[in-house]
Amino acid sequence: MKTKQMISVLFSLAAVYDGVLGLAFLVAPSMIFQRFEVAPPNHFGYVQFSALLLLIFAVMFASVAYAPDKNRNLIPYGIALKIAYCGIVFYYWFSVQIPTIWKPFAVLDFCCIILFTIAFIALKGRISRRQ
Repeated sequence: MKTKQMISVLFSLAAVYDGVLGLAFLVAPSMIFQRFEVAPPNHFGYVQFSALLLLIFAVMFASVAYAPDKNRNLIPYGIALKIAYCGIVFYYWFSVQIPTIWKPFAVLDFCCIILFTIAFIALKGRISRRQ
């Protein structure tokens, strides 16, 4: 598979992953918190705002998947999102405690940081060779 195709697949998967999570936490946050026995926040608006941000990033990842070369400039924002989430989860995971529900997402997002960075660098090489 060619580099551009692999990058498109990566960001398509990221779009689906963040989109599904965002949609789930937007429409059914109470059910998710109950299912995983996590104390909900005092207002679900906090969770739903974060869910909408995930949906916005899902659209951005879909844009990168559609045209990786053209939308390379968006990749650092995705990396920043994943660093922000991982930073918070790993901090609480290793220093205090955090509900188990958040840990798999942090591990997956850490993998995304690595893969997004590789994609960003690979696309720079493709753009440089064309100029």
